Order: sequence, then structure tokens, then C-alpha cells
Amino acid sequence: MKKNVLINIKGVHRAGDDNDVVEMFTTGQYYKKEGAYYISYEESELTGFEGSKTTLKIENENVVTLKRTGTANTELIIESGVRHQRHYDVGVGEMMIGVMGSKIASTLGDDGGNLMFRYAVDIDSLLASENEMYLHVVPSDK
Repeated sequence: MKKNVLINIKGVHRAGDDNDVVEMFTTGQYYKKEGAYYISYEESELTGFEGSKTTLKIENENVVTLKRTGTANTELIIESGVRHQRHYDVGVGEMMIGVMGSKIASTLGDDGGNLMFRYAVDIDSLLASENEMYLHVVPSDK
């Protein structure tokens, strides 16, 4: 059964000497299906993906799949210790990127919890950025 939730999202993006931190609060849906937890929410102008819906699938403490649909259509698989290559929509076209997961930590349960994952992105095997995502999910009164 889907639950309405409040989600606190903090993203850290490091590229070269640049270090960007974006934090936002939003509402979304949270549910469990076939042993995996799902968190979904609508993106905003703040993230640069306005008009898209993001769904995170947390299969265990080793794999998180981040899927965006709408104005941006992407799917990243973050798996601890494994590099995945994917086509990624960067808004002006697609490119092939590699995603290497380095850490996933989850305390998610039936009533929400915390999720953190860390991954690096490469383009043509050259490091493009290092990223961290922190999510705190709690049931809402809606």
C-alpha cells in the first residue's frame, strides 16, 4: 500500500574544485513491492529536472536504482562496488556514462527511515563528478 510521505533530500555534487549542495523538502509516495522499497516524488526547478518524476528503488543495501521520467528520462543503477554504463539524458541529448557505486546505507522500514548512497560518474572513463544523496522519509498526515 502506498503511503504519502514527507521527504528531506540533500544532494552533494563534486566536480573538480566545485562543490554544490542542494537540499529540499518535498512530498511523495513510499511503498514496498516484492521486497524492495520505493520512494517517488516530483522534481522541482531547484533540482533542474522540473516536470520529471523521480522514483528510487531500494532493493537491498547494495543496489539503488534512480529512475526519472517526464522532461528528463534517465535510469542510473548505483550498486556498491560495481560500475554500470548507461545512456543518460543531459537535456540536450544523450551520452554514455559510467556510474560506480561506493556506498549505500539504508534504515528504511515500513514507516520510512533514512537512505544514503554515494557514487561517481565518468564520461569516457574520465571522472566527471562524485555524488552523495541523503533522504529522510517520514509519513505525512495527508
